[in-house]
Amino acid sequence: MKALVCRELGPLAALTVEEWPDPEAAPGEVVVDVAAASVNYPDALIVQGKYQALPERPFVPGAECAGRVRAVGAGVAGLRVGEPVLALPMRGAFAERVAVPAEAVVALDPTLALATAAAIPMTYGTVYHALTDRAHLKRGETLLVLGAGGGIGTAAVELGKLLGATVIACASSREKLTLARAAGAEHLIDYGTQDLRARLREITTDRGVDVVCDPVGGAYSELALRSTAWGGRFLVVGFAAGEIPRIGLNLPLLKGSSIVGVFWGEFRRRDPRKARADLEWLLEQAAAGRIAPRITARYSLDAAAQALADVYERRAAGKVLIEP
Repeated sequence: MKALVCRELGPLAALTVEEWPDPEAAPGEVVVDVAAASVNYPDALIVQGKYQALPERPFVPGAECAGRVRAVGAGVAGLRVGEPVLALPMRGAFAERVAVPAEAVVALDPTLALATAAAIPMTYGTVYHALTDRAHLKRGETLLVLGAGGGIGTAAVELGKLLGATVIACASSREKLTLARAAGAEHLIDYGTQDLRARLREITTDRGVDVVCDPVGGAYSELALRSTAWGGRFLVVGFAAGEIPRIGLNLPLLKGSSIVGVFWGEFRRRDPRKARADLEWLLEQAAAGRIAPRITARYSLDAAAQALADVYERRAAGKVLIEP
């Protein structure tokens, strides 16, 4: 089969599409024919050696995909050949086929498009964990989303709205703000042309925002933290801007606010039952049409390295898929 292969950590352009051994379903595993695999920012970090956990080389990147069961290993119950599934192998999704532990596979409603399912786990799972478990977002509160045009950002806008918050979306282009508006944002702020703090004072009538979702880092993090209301919660989700902010601890003191870390991968490892229940709930919302990932680009496997570069360099809006 064909797969995107990383032989040495380094530039994304060094990734190659090669013939790779066909996976077999070991006991407790299923093999999935990949219809669509989602591209996430950490995928690009791992390939370049910039992530906190690095695999042995060579390896096939790609954390999540959707497709149909090709083979079922011994001891696997509840999954059958031909069934549509969502799979979280954490490695190996950027290929025509992947072997996945059965506990990391979820059967899908047959009415849910495989591409839609593939775009949900990491982005929507991270955001749902962030808003419910970490920020305890309440109906009627105000949610500020930085980087609101990306995969995490559009998911945060959509889930914030679904959970009953008033959502303020910040992004760097008209295209990304249009996506955020379509996802349910009630207020839009353009980083390039508007003063973030002044607009937030205007929108909230000087009260400040209750929750900040920040997957970007960089220069706007401190400005957003300064714009929280008393008792606000600042969610540290990632650093897509490439810069990890240095925040003065006097700021949360003065606001009575909290800076809260969000690490969905570790949450899944520590509480797999809760993480799976969250994912099943999200898939139910998608099947019912209450959430819909904004898929803006689809790449062939041969163009997978370009897909990773577009996400890493923040050229992509919404969600990007690889369709082998």
